[in-house]
Amino acid sequence: MDDRFAFRPARVFLAATVLAVLALAGCTSGLATAMWLLKGPNIPAEYKCLKDQNVAVVCRGTDIYNFPTVPKELSQKVASLLKSNVPKIRMVNQREVDQWMDNNDWDEYLEVGRALKADRVLGIEVEQFSIYQGQTLYQGKANIVMKVYDCQTGDLLVDKPLPQSIHPPNSAKSTSDVQEIAFRREFVGVLADQIARHFYAHDPRAYFAADAAYMH
Repeated sequence: MDDRFAFRPARVFLAATVLAVLALAGCTSGLATAMWLLKGPNIPAEYKCLKDQNVAVVCRGTDIYNFPTVPKELSQKVASLLKSNVPKIRMVNQREVDQWMDNNDWDEYLEVGRALKADRVLGIEVEQFSIYQGQTLYQGKANIVMKVYDCQTGDLLVDKPLPQSIHPPNSAKSTSDVQEIAFRREFVGVLADQIARHFYAHDPRAYFAADAAYMH
């Protein structure tokens, strides 16, 4: 069973109870909040250009020499999220993408997408990546630009610099609590989610919940 629906009856009952109580109390703003709690994912995809397309994910980094594996880790996670969430999408095998990039000189994302016979190429530029806040605390920071090209026409469909990503956004984590590789992979996972969710409907409550969990 899909985990997203495992406790739906309990959630529906709770939300319905809250609705009834607030209605009796005449609380209009509370009713709006309760209705929001009852709904599922309510943020639509910002871009629908990957639906029903054969897509290659290409990631490269500039000035991130201390983290040479990050581009491949990020592209793999983004590709996995897109495959699981975008309707009728078909992904170019990420091993093929990485192998082609390793064995060929290239400058533009379109070159990679066309060489791999993709319909669309999602280019991810990691312009800055760090995971330390001082010597004893982790707090990831990254600047990313994402682009989507139509490999047939060469048209640039998406050109979006993302707001600086900070994880955790309102706290930091002691280096004594987690190994560097584990925190780095966690931060890469957060970045992948922030990128991929532009292309499918998603529930924004998950990100607030994750931040709250970190603070505790």
